[in-house]
Amino acid sequence: MHGLAAQLTEIDAIAVSVRATPPLADILICPPSTLISRAVETAAGRIAIGGQNCRSEVAGAFTGDISAEMLKDAGASTVIVGHSERRQHHGETNAMVAAKAQAAWRAGILAIICIGETKSQRRDGKALSACGEQIAGSVPEGMTSSGNAVGYEPLWAIGTGRSATQEEIAEVHAHIRHCLVGRLGAEGNKIRILYGGSVDPSNARKILALPEVNGVLVGGESLKATEFEGILRAVPAKYLNPPGHGA
Repeated sequence: MHGLAAQLTEIDAIAVSVRATPPLADILICPPSTLISRAVETAAGRIAIGGQNCRSEVAGAFTGDISAEMLKDAGASTVIVGHSERRQHHGETNAMVAAKAQAAWRAGILAIICIGETKSQRRDGKALSACGEQIAGSVPEGMTSSGNAVGYEPLWAIGTGRSATQEEIAEVHAHIRHCLVGRLGAEGNKIRILYGGSVDPSNARKILALPEVNGVLVGGESLKATEFEGILRAVPAKYLNPPGHGA
């Protein structure tokens, strides 16, 4: 819940930088729904614009909610579903997240399905099992690699300034890949897995170089063009041929 019309200048600055020096990664910015259409105009095709959440129904008496069809109509190409803050503050279940992902595909947009363990689950050695359960319940059968992605966000690293260690990230991402293959077969090898949790220009390069890390889901550092650009310039050469397409 950040961003007013005045902050569209940050998106413009990123778009200008991307056109001048194209990075090695695909770029997606997901502003509040109030700014999506204007962000699309500002980006002018130079970067993709997405939504932060959607409801699973096409339409109905759900005052204040937004459907995937509405996001697409506003110009969004992708939507984040199951973000840790939605799960934590709005009680979203795995089934709700799966329904939202299916709604995105129904509307013709892509989905980034987020999962991640709590601080207590990490402390109790249940991080892998918690993530595995969320994949089983949140990733619908039939998910394809064509632009869709899974975002790993340990709740204890969101907005805290503390990123997971390289060892922790590598372990969980390897487990996520294993779970995706178990659920989706060969297609599971192609799904992009993004890491999210206090990513900044100082740690992005090391995180992005880890096995099975196919991108990052950036929070606070995306609010300022200079910080976000620092992350873009940290993308290693392996991203010239990433799994999946367009996430």
